[in-house]
Amino acid sequence: QLQLVESGGGLVQPGGSLRLSCVASGNTLDYYAISWFRQAPGKEREGVSCISTNGRTTNYTRSVKGRFTISRDNAKNTVFLQMNSLKPGDAAVYYCAAKSYPYSRHVCTYNAMPYWGKGSLVIVSS
Repeated sequence: QLQLVESGGGLVQPGGSLRLSCVASGNTLDYYAISWFRQAPGKEREGVSCISTNGRTTNYTRSVKGRFTISRDNAKNTVFLQMNSLKPGDAAVYYCAAKSYPYSRHVCTYNAMPYWGKGSLVIVSS
């Protein structure tokens, strides 16, 4: 059973940076596409970014394009979300999620993710 644990959240001033990590255990991440979601208080959960199993396909929601970068290190069973130029609107609990794509190495998605971490809180405030 794949387990995911997020880390790297915290308090940062507007304009600052954080790097979130999503570490997997229980299985290799090699055949899993990974997505990052976030949920702010009173708002629906939204997909932020995703990356395919081979790392060559990435996707970003429009509000974070040019500021966030998703990457993966399969040797370390870890996916990262580098967040730069953070805004108060980026504050949320960030979750990573995984979906198996053993035969589709270029696909990532925000739909029907079966494996989830428990989240990491990001606060953007001066």
